[in-house]
Amino acid sequence: MNKSPQPNWDDLRIFLSVARHVSLDAAASGLHQDATTLGRRVRRLEKQMGAALLERSRKGHLLTPEGEVLLNQAEQMEHLVAEVQQSIGGEVQQVTGTVRLSVTEAFGNVVIAPALGQFFQNYPGLNIELVATSGFLSVSKREADMAVLLSRPTRGRLKVQKLTDYELQLYATPAYLEQSGTPQSVEDIHNHTLIGYVDDLIYSPSLRYYDEIGSGLSPSLTSSSLLAQKQLACSDCGIAMLPRFVGEPEPALINVLAADVRITRSFWLAVHEDLVEHARIRAVMNFLLGLVTNSNLDYR
Repeated sequence: MNKSPQPNWDDLRIFLSVARHVSLDAAASGLHQDATTLGRRVRRLEKQMGAALLERSRKGHLLTPEGEVLLNQAEQMEHLVAEVQQSIGGEVQQVTGTVRLSVTEAFGNVVIAPALGQFFQNYPGLNIELVATSGFLSVSKREADMAVLLSRPTRGRLKVQKLTDYELQLYATPAYLEQSGTPQSVEDIHNHTLIGYVDDLIYSPSLRYYDEIGSGLSPSLTSSSLLAQKQLACSDCGIAMLPRFVGEPEPALINVLAADVRITRSFWLAVHEDLVEHARIRAVMNFLLGLVTNSNLDYR
């Protein structure tokens, strides 16, 4: 009786890429191959395994229960391959693969993106997918390999650690304050145009900053984008609550009620348990930990 052919590493690597990207086209772009070829290789792997591994949906190619099992096993193989490469050529030069990192829009654009140049010099074999948006991809559902979150997650098979604390304060332009008056107390803020998030699009309770400043305060000029809020403040539109790492470097803005209004929040780093020991994940984790250690996020 003939045995079924065993899946080869190339097919498993393609399966890993499709599972992580949830899209044949995105996986094909990352692997520099044709999407049709990837689809054919995945179907061949499914035939060899005797089970459907991915289901096509409106959200893309999602893992079946059998696919979840294979994903965990394939990632263990990937980890072993990486360890062999490291033992031969040294960790810095041999770490390869793709890491999808989900972060807040401001942290991704203002802190992480400017530091990636040096990181790529140290790890030229790595590909980073920096998803910096309003909202987060799910690490538990494998939409991202890791995420920098606004609150500590309590569910899912995750390795979680506090990345750093950061502070937020009120900012406006001198032109706006000259026209509308400079607040002398928290009570005075009620008479000003406040800039903030669209209420029903707030994706984390920790973004409801004005509730902590004073009763009845709510923004009248809103955006789902924090960087857009900063730009509104820079355009003399009103007063915005911004992280200090966003507000302090902006020459057009000055701090309002600096001694009276200061809110502290935290960034939390979450990584799927199955990925924590992978070389590519460790490299990015160390990069982020070093970044917040060496960056003056609060400009103290």
